[in-house]
Amino acid sequence: MKVLVLSTMVPFVRGGAEELCDHLVRNLRLRRGVEAEAMRIPFTWDPAEGLVEEMLIARSLGIFNVDRLIPLKFPAYLAPHPNKVLWLLHQYRQAYDLFDAGQSNIGTDARGDALRAMIRTADDRAFREARRIFTLSPTGADRLRRYNGFGAEILPQPLNDPELFPGGEAGGYVLASGRVGLGKRQHLLVRAMRHAPGLRLVVAGPPDRPEDADDLRRLAAEEGVEDRLTLDLRFLPRADLARLVNGATAVAYLPFDEDSVGYVTMEAFHAGKPVLTTSDAGGVLEIVRDGETGVVCEPTPEALGAALSALAAEPARAARLGRDARALLASRGITWPATIEKLLA
Repeated sequence: MKVLVLSTMVPFVRGGAEELCDHLVRNLRLRRGVEAEAMRIPFTWDPAEGLVEEMLIARSLGIFNVDRLIPLKFPAYLAPHPNKVLWLLHQYRQAYDLFDAGQSNIGTDARGDALRAMIRTADDRAFREARRIFTLSPTGADRLRRYNGFGAEILPQPLNDPELFPGGEAGGYVLASGRVGLGKRQHLLVRAMRHAPGLRLVVAGPPDRPEDADDLRRLAAEEGVEDRLTLDLRFLPRADLARLVNGATAVAYLPFDEDSVGYVTMEAFHAGKPVLTTSDAGGVLEIVRDGETGVVCEPTPEALGAALSALAAEPARAARLGRDARALLASRGITWPATIEKLLA
């Protein structure tokens, strides 16, 4: 069987979706009788009016010499194929829930309404064509059902390279890893440091845009927390990332209504580190449970500052939460062989 994994790419931007794509292909190739390749379509979301052309490019792709197509993201899943199984990492959320939340680059005028209608129409057609649709979490499935009226099966992503995250002695800092941008809300953590005296925070990950890095540096100066904040704003090699995770007291991850539990959460849990998140974090809340495997608070600097201070002041409690987090992750039994089996069934 020849399997093509189809996704999108923003040149020089890399995050969890790109990692998942690479590991999916790698594990497909381990399956006897399967040949697998990845293809990524260059993509940009700015300006929003350009999304029409992006959709037309994806829809006009001719996918030949492929037995099964596994698309992952908008607009890649618009590509036609008679044997399309969709593993939906996320739609173009700015046309859906992020628009409703006032966090979209699509305007609220008639042109914006027309663009959102075009995106939804194209999505609905692609979803009807798919033989099966999988989402990473109930959050993604609920969004798909609520906005498009389609059901989906839940297929969480496995952790990549678990052997890199055995854990280790806490080094007295809280880590915020992963992509850096408005949707991941590292700025809330920087603001929270004013309410967590003595806290050391490490933000490590590639910025979505150069201005996201500049904004964090400027905010740190405004808040007067530069001496307690380390910014390592690049795509970290896996060994460097693992070293930071294994040495953290806790990991903070604050996405808005995330589609999955997130690699940041899984890496922290495997390393035995509790995760601090917010009450509006979406799929992350499947496994980050307040007082059990981490801390959940309101998405305000004051609440986050209090939670950070409590974790830093009670290392024994943080360690206990981390042990329970590791046990919960292990109990889920999510593996690459089982995932590949479902995608190829």
